[in-house]
Amino acid sequence: MNTNLNTEARPGRGKNSARALRRSGRLPAVVYGSHGADSDAKAIAISVDPAEVTKILRSDSGVNTIIGLSVDGGDANQVLIKDYQVGPLSRALLHVDFYRVAMDEVLTVTVPVVLTGEAEGVKVQGGLIDFVQREVAISCLPSEIPEHLTIDVSPLTIGQGVRLGDLMEGVSWTAASDTDTLLVHVIASKLEE
Repeated sequence: MNTNLNTEARPGRGKNSARALRRSGRLPAVVYGSHGADSDAKAIAISVDPAEVTKILRSDSGVNTIIGLSVDGGDANQVLIKDYQVGPLSRALLHVDFYRVAMDEVLTVTVPVVLTGEAEGVKVQGGLIDFVQREVAISCLPSEIPEHLTIDVSPLTIGQGVRLGDLMEGVSWTAASDTDTLLVHVIASKLEE
């Protein structure tokens, strides 16, 4: 998913400036990295609309969304959300870090794993699905980041599982995690006497 985000440069730094910015309805943020139109640029302090960032984070691609970020109406840089902070009680966004990316350079991202179907070992044999690894690290070009990796667990019986290497056929990414990493398997349920 690609989206655009208009931001404003913010002059102040520090806690007091950030609190005042949040009270005014804006979210403090930082853009860093050395790619894109501002290849010589250092970190830039900006402010963004928290509703726009929340919409991006809640999208299917989440933090792996490529964002065209422009500061004060300038040229857009392609960025990813590198990190964000959420209030412990309010669960409101407190701060966001954006990272400039080059669209022709491979980068490593974490992608969620999604299960589909009902395993044969659960339906017929009374086993349980053990979802071991819910996200994996992969390397790919920014334009080829998948929203998630889908595993159909329907054919799995007790004792069978799916490893990361099993998902790598015909894909545009490579595994940054160990390809022998177990993602999901079916186990026998324990019987109580």
